[in-house]
Amino acid sequence: MRVSDLEYNLPAELVAQQPAARRDASRLLVYERATGAVRHRVFAELPEELSGELVVVNETRVVPARIPIEQPKGEVLLLERRDGALWEGLARPTRRLRAGRTYGSVELLEHLGEGRWLLRLEGEPAGETPLPPYITAPLEDPERYQTVYARDAGSAAAPTAGLHFTPELLASLDVERVTLHVGLDTFRPVSAEVLEEHELHGERYEVAPAAWERIRAAERVVAVGTTTVRALETLARGGPLTGRTSLFVTPGFEFRRVDSLLTNFHLPRSTLLALVMAFAGIEETRRLYELAIERRYRFYSFGDAMLVL
Repeated sequence: MRVSDLEYNLPAELVAQQPAARRDASRLLVYERATGAVRHRVFAELPEELSGELVVVNETRVVPARIPIEQPKGEVLLLERRDGALWEGLARPTRRLRAGRTYGSVELLEHLGEGRWLLRLEGEPAGETPLPPYITAPLEDPERYQTVYARDAGSAAAPTAGLHFTPELLASLDVERVTLHVGLDTFRPVSAEVLEEHELHGERYEVAPAAWERIRAAERVVAVGTTTVRALETLARGGPLTGRTSLFVTPGFEFRRVDSLLTNFHLPRSTLLALVMAFAGIEETRRLYELAIERRYRFYSFGDAMLVL
C-alpha cells in the first residue's frame, strides 16, 4: 500500500483544540459494513447502536511525560519505562544533547537513534500532560486527557477513543478491560513511501487471564480504539497474556477477534488510519472521512468518534 493512499485534506478549524464540554456529548458517526448505512448520532446514544456486545477498553493511564529542560532549551518525552528509573524517551534538540549528561531530573545514557534515548529519571514522572503537537490550546483539566477508567500508568498518549465515556455510560454496557501502553508506535507518522516498509518498535500490553477468557468466549466484541485492537488481535494469534506487540494492521489483515471498532478520526499518513482502512475498507474509509469533513465533525484526540459495525 502506498502511503499516499493515507492522505486527505482536513480544514485546520476541524482539528479539535478542546474536549467537548461533556465527554459523551461528542458526535458519533455510525457505519454498517454489511449494508453501507451511515447514521449521525451523539456518543451518549452508543448503547442504542449495540445489542449485547462485549465492549473492550484499554485502561492504560497517561503519565505526566513531557519534561522541559532548560540548557539547551528543549524537552524530554517519556515513552516507556524500561526498569525502575530507566526509561526510553524522545529528547530534543537531540544534536545538542550529550550522553552521560544530566538535564534537570533526566540523565541521558545512550542515543538510540531517531531522537530516542535511553535515560535515567530521578523520581517518578512529574512533567506536563503530553498533548499532541496539533493541540496548541492549553488544557485546563489534565484529567480530560485521561479516560474515566484509566488505571495502569504507562502511556505517552491517551487511547483517545475512550475519552468519550462517562462513568454512567460505561455502567450501561458489558465491559472488559485490557492494557496496552501507548508509545512511539501509535503516534509516529509513517515516513516510508510503502506502508509495509514502516518499522514498528512494539508496545507493552497485559491482559488478565479471566479477561481474556471472557473476550475469547464472547459472541461479539467491540474494540474501543486501535490500541485495543492490536492487543486483542495479538492474543488471537497466540500471543502471551503479557508481552510486547509489533502487530502491524494494514489493509488485507484478517481480524480474528474484533467484530466492531469504535475509534476517533486519525491523522493522515498514520498507522492508525491504516488500521481503520483495514477494518472498514480503503475506499469506504475515504468516503466516511469526506462525509465527516462535509458534516463538520471534529478530528483527532479531542474530536468526535466513529463506530464501524
